[in-house]
Amino acid sequence: MQKLRQLLEELPEELYRQVFTHASWSERRSDSYTRLAFLGDSVLGLAVTSHLYPRLEAERFGAGRLTKIRAQAVSGTSCVAVAQRLGIPERLLAAAPEGVAASAATVIGTHRVLASVTEAVIGAVYLDNGYETTAEAVVEAFQPELAEALEHPVDFKSTLQERLARGGEVVAYEVTAERGPPHDRIFEVQASVAGTVVAAGSGRSKKAAEQAAARAALEATPEGVPETESELTEPEDSA
Repeated sequence: MQKLRQLLEELPEELYRQVFTHASWSERRSDSYTRLAFLGDSVLGLAVTSHLYPRLEAERFGAGRLTKIRAQAVSGTSCVAVAQRLGIPERLLAAAPEGVAASAATVIGTHRVLASVTEAVIGAVYLDNGYETTAEAVVEAFQPELAEALEHPVDFKSTLQERLARGGEVVAYEVTAERGPPHDRIFEVQASVAGTVVAAGSGRSKKAAEQAAARAALEATPEGVPETESELTEPEDSA
């Protein structure tokens, strides 16, 4: 974590300011962290993949298992944990412009915002330092999450159903589309609770698509499941 924190603090002032600017705090969306988060998401995925691939035995860790481990390690929940260790909530609060104190507290407490800012940090560090330095810092920062994913892999479908069971609900999965030739099929699946769509996901098998949909539902609300599909999507200028 020390490496990523140091690289964050050494960012040029303009880049640092963009990392901690929410879209609702600026007249221009391009001044916010959203594009950096898009970039950082890709860098994070590649860094973790490059770290895992040569270290895990091919016979025991096929592509499917590697995908699940990576997904857990770089999930929104993992990014929020890293955000807390980096002090991102405090940095966001310090960066909030005058006059938005009330809304800033809500923004800073949002799971999706904290995860996105973590990705924005990675994107900014990548722009300033290049891939190799950034990847090394990312792997160090996510080490607890990587270890947890390897030692205690999560079954997203089971976890989602366990949460729903507390309220007497069940989740249903439906294949909504199939794309591509038979040898390279992509399945799209929707997850529904009480007849309401709560998430969607895609994968190269029905099971993989269902896992992706369950993961999306879990990440939408860390403590439970969204009641409506609209809760999964933030307004255009809110994240």
